[in-house]
Amino acid sequence: MKPRQMEAPGRPRHMVWADLCPLLGGVGLALFLVSAFTPLPNLLSRSMGGPSALEPAEAIVVLGGGVMPDGVLSNSSMRRALHGILLHRKGLAPLLVFFGPVRDGGPAEAEVRAELARALGVTPGVILAAAEARTTGEEALRGGALLQAKGVRRILLVTDVHHMRRARTAFEQAGFEVLAAPAHDLSSGGSRPEERLALMRRIVEERLARLYYGLAGYL
Repeated sequence: MKPRQMEAPGRPRHMVWADLCPLLGGVGLALFLVSAFTPLPNLLSRSMGGPSALEPAEAIVVLGGGVMPDGVLSNSSMRRALHGILLHRKGLAPLLVFFGPVRDGGPAEAEVRAELARALGVTPGVILAAAEARTTGEEALRGGALLQAKGVRRILLVTDVHHMRRARTAFEQAGFEVLAAPAHDLSSGGSRPEERLALMRRIVEERLARLYYGLAGYL
């Protein structure tokens, strides 16, 4: 006669999950309400960017932000490009570098931005377009190869506020002295629930990206 197997102590697993589901749902609802109806996303957003350092440099580096297949720049890409152009026209650096790859078979984002700069009066000879890099890490490596060959060490880095800390660290590790020149997004000060939820989503995405870069050894 086979001995009876003793059952593991404790409650059945399905009962444990049944208890956890309402708890997880409550936590999710609480996070939703806090994100949508309190200033928490705005406070977190301000803590991520750090101060601007708009000082003379050797190049203005504008990171990619997205382009549609028909060549229309995304909101983020347009804001970054225009901010970089304005900094150049203020005389803060002689070179203007645009990043941005080809996506979905359309034109390269870097080339679209370069054409925009030329249309706004920037001398073509001071514009560099780099369309090969697809990630922040690749932009830092590509920027290192492109600019250090020209003797550039001190750069004004243009990207969104939430992205600045990760991007700055990547370019510093590539050998640059980095001055932060964030392109501010008006939605970072959103007061409506949908604006705060969108802001919180961007914050969470950037936190996860920084965690990945840290685990991968990029930061």
